Amino acid sequence: MMRTITPRLRTLVLLFLAVTGALLAGAGPASAHAALTGSDPSQGVVVTKAPDQVSLTFSENVSMNDNSIRVLDPQGKRVDLAKPDNLSGTTYGVQLKSGLGKGTYTVAWQVVSADSHPVAGAFTFSVGAPSKTVASVGDQEAGGGVVGWLYGFGRYMSYAGYIVLVGGAAFVLACWQRGSGVRAMQRLVVGGWLTLTAATLWLLLLRGSYTTSGSVGDIFDLNLLGQVLQTKTGAALVSRLLLLAAAALFIAVLFGAYDKREEEEKRDLTFGLAIGGTVVAAGLAASWAMAEHASTGLQPGIAMPVDVIHLLAVATWLGGLTALLVALYRAPAEAPVESAAVQRFSRVAFGSVLALVATGIYQSWRQLGSWSAFTDTAYGELLLVKIGLVALLVGIASISRRWTGRLAAAGVTQATDEEETAQEKETEESEDPASSEETASSEGTKETVKASVATKEAYVKAARSGTGVSAASGGSGTAGSAGDDPERAAQLARQQSAMDTARQKRLRDADPLRFGLRRSVLAEAGVAVALLAVTTVLTQTEPGRTEHDAKAATAATSSSASSSSSSGALTLDMSFDTGGKDGKGVVRVDLDPATVGSNEMHVYVQRPNGRAFDIPEVKVAFTLDAKKLGPLPVNPDHVTTGHWAANGVQIPIAGDWKVSVTVRTSDIDQVTVSKNAQIG
Repeated sequence: MMRTITPRLRTLVLLFLAVTGALLAGAGPASAHAALTGSDPSQGVVVTKAPDQVSLTFSENVSMNDNSIRVLDPQGKRVDLAKPDNLSGTTYGVQLKSGLGKGTYTVAWQVVSADSHPVAGAFTFSVGAPSKTVASVGDQEAGGGVVGWLYGFGRYMSYAGYIVLVGGAAFVLACWQRGSGVRAMQRLVVGGWLTLTAATLWLLLLRGSYTTSGSVGDIFDLNLLGQVLQTKTGAALVSRLLLLAAAALFIAVLFGAYDKREEEEKRDLTFGLAIGGTVVAAGLAASWAMAEHASTGLQPGIAMPVDVIHLLAVATWLGGLTALLVALYRAPAEAPVESAAVQRFSRVAFGSVLALVATGIYQSWRQLGSWSAFTDTAYGELLLVKIGLVALLVGIASISRRWTGRLAAAGVTQATDEEETAQEKETEESEDPASSEETASSEGTKETVKASVATKEAYVKAARSGTGVSAASGGSGTAGSAGDDPERAAQLARQQSAMDTARQKRLRDADPLRFGLRRSVLAEAGVAVALLAVTTVLTQTEPGRTEHDAKAATAATSSSASSSSSSGALTLDMSFDTGGKDGKGVVRVDLDPATVGSNEMHVYVQRPNGRAFDIPEVKVAFTLDAKKLGPLPVNPDHVTTGHWAANGVQIPIAGDWKVSVTVRTSDIDQVTVSKNAQIG
């Protein structure tokens, strides 16, 4: 059925499906990070008696260590005891010292979510009454800094190595079996294996520091390495190393025994290599699926196989594209990549994109969340960039397909011409005996030329070995003089090598169709590199669904706290966007007891993911439009990260007051948001 699809129609279908799949699927493997959904004491609450423990509830199971939950007193000293315990389900707690005094306490947490990514945050609560605190929790994102950058680079290189290893081997085995004897193809696949192996060891070494302190000095901490080996991610990385040992055996057979077999013997070995290579490639892909996004959340039993297919399709497409590029640029002039091999890869790439679309649709249903996340979250913005790159990549691929079609047509025409010429020659020889004599004479001339070429090759070999060229040339004086001079022989060898390289380049560039195809494939590879970089960043970015769930959990917690307050305290949540870089967030105003007279006010500023957001300035104003009263300004004092407070806030009369909050995130970026509330 594939043969009934015209090239133009196939290109249009490919473009539509690829863009649709990218739109729905996003980054391939991506899933929800853990989010804090509740705590006891809750954020910003004032309790009359110091609690015995602090508990945190997350959206999923998380991994913890001794420093995952830290509770700091107003002077910045730790008051928590022992290691956090799993109290029930997704709730974790840490015991506190007895006899805690009054004041504001800071709770800082950093855990590893089930999808292997570290997440962190902080909040405060007060005992007796709020107070100043010197406790400071850095605003650096979990998994950030130098170690985070190095870990991200390692992830990129591991994906790149896997793609080149699997895609390059698949290209040789399924599209261009003659490539098993081409040195450039061997170096490409071996280079992919070395890159993936080195990146896996690099990630294993960085993992401990990446998920805990983020300190460069902890990279070589053997205790942290031992802890990593006991985690799901550590086991996946070790499994990947073991599978890479099997992959090394596969490569040795593909570029060793397989290359030396005759064509008939290769057919039997091809099937075995295809089965074994697919098993190893799927196992390597599973080392990502079993430890990261697909292993948690909805339907993991289906999501993990889908993720494996997704990674295999990516490797077959982009890795095969890289192998084709190498074949077009580095294959020997006397054995160029055939147009039939290019056509076979075109069909394989088309099937890979179809697999990407199918798996992407499922992943989008499972993970994307809502269409508004495209513009409201960093994940969505990166996803739009990826969509553009995918569209560009498929557009360039359509140009490559046209060059492939022209190259194939030219090959058919050339083969037909050669066949007709051979037939005409046979006819002439049978009709004219003199022509046969001329042919024999011509063949004798060719033999003489071959002998001359053989003598020249022997001369070059002798020159390279420095053993003297006289033996190769039959003892001629000129050659003998060169053979007596090793430097001259080496110089001649270098000149001959340069001439051979230049000749091969001229032969490659002499074909305009092959030259055009090389240029378009090179452009595809460049876009693919950028696409892989965006995808790697996207897999480490909090998805839009997670941000939405975090906002919903925060709103539910705020609503619950407001409704359960017996004193009539008021809580208002307002989203803001100052328009600058990192200018989005949520501001929360707590007014207690929200009556006429003196009130206590707390202002909390959070990022969209629920983390405390420390900004330069927050101002509040109260306006009663019905009485033309106000605005009454209030300048709260900064208490700790993302927390401001003010005592003695006077509300003169009851009414429907407008509470306006001015948020400034930089020297020039600020915005005022407001809500009406009944006070008094």
